[in-house]
Amino acid sequence: MSAASVIEKARVKSSSLAGAVSPTIPVLVCAFGIFLLSGMDAAMKVLVIAVGVYNTVLWRSMLATLVAGTGWLAGPRSLPAASVLRLHALRAVVVGIVLLSFFWGLVRLPLAEAVGLSFVAPLFALLLAALLLGERIQRKAIWASLAGIAGVAIIVAGQFGQKTYAGDALLGTAAVLVSTVFYAYNLILARRQAMLAKPIEIMLFQNLCVAVMLGLAAPWLAIALPSNLWLPLAGVTALSLAGQFLMSWAYARAEAQYLIPTEYSAFIWAIALGWFFFDEAVTWTTLAGAGLIVASCLIAARSNPRLAEPIEVAV
Repeated sequence: MSAASVIEKARVKSSSLAGAVSPTIPVLVCAFGIFLLSGMDAAMKVLVIAVGVYNTVLWRSMLATLVAGTGWLAGPRSLPAASVLRLHALRAVVVGIVLLSFFWGLVRLPLAEAVGLSFVAPLFALLLAALLLGERIQRKAIWASLAGIAGVAIIVAGQFGQKTYAGDALLGTAAVLVSTVFYAYNLILARRQAMLAKPIEIMLFQNLCVAVMLGLAAPWLAIALPSNLWLPLAGVTALSLAGQFLMSWAYARAEAQYLIPTEYSAFIWAIALGWFFFDEAVTWTTLAGAGLIVASCLIAARSNPRLAEPIEVAV
C-alpha cells in the first residue's frame, strides 16, 4: 500500500469519527488538555529556576522514559526497524534543542510573553514545508506570515520599555524564537513518525534518546535532584502525558477546524498562571503582538489545511 493511500485512509477514518460525535465534547476535552499543558509550562519554569534547564530536562526525560517504557512493555510491541530508529533519534535531537532553548528563554521572559512568541511555530512550519517538501505557499499565507512577524516585532519593541529586564528579555526572546524554528521542523518530522510508529513507541524512544544525549554531559553538568523537587517533577510528567492524551483523544473525534482555536487558549492560561505564581504583569504590547500572531496563524491554517491536521507531539 502506498504512503498516499495510507494517508487518505487515515483521513477518511478521521472524518468518519469526526462526523459521529458532536464537536462540543472534544472541544472541551482539548481545551482542558491545553490547560494541563499550560500548567506543565508553569511547573517547568519553577524547576528550571531551581536547578537549571539542563537538569530539569534531563530528569524529566528520564522519568518520562520510565513511564513510557512501562506502557510500551505492557502492550503488544516490537522493536522498530533501523530506519524508524534513525527517525526517532533525529526527532529526539530536534526536540532536545526545542526543550533546552524554550525553557532557557522561559525563565527570562514572562510566561505569557514566551507562550505568545511560541505561537509563530506554524508559520515557520509553513515556510519549512515549502523549502523541504516543495509545497506552494499561497499569497494569503505569505501575508499572514508577515503579520506574524509584525506581532513578534511588537512584543520585542515592548521589551525596550522595560528597563529592568530588557537585556535579559531579548536573550530570552531569541532563545524562544530559536525553539520555534526547531519546533516547526519537529512538526514535519512528527507527521512522518506518526505514519511509522504508535504513539507509545514514539514517546518511549523520543524521551529515551533525549535522556541518552543529555546524559553524555552528565559527569560535568548533572546534579542530584533535591528531594523536595521530585514531586513537582512527577507532576510535570503527569501533566505532560495527560495533556497529550486528551488532545489526541479530541483530535480523533472532531475536525481540526473546531479544535485549533482552543490551542490558543494557552495564552490566557499563561497570563493567569504567570500572574498567580510569578507575579508577572502583561503589557499591552504582549497582548497586541500575541493577538496578531494568533490571527495570522489561523489565516495561514485556512490557506493550507495541512497545518491544521493533528499530529502526535510528545514534547
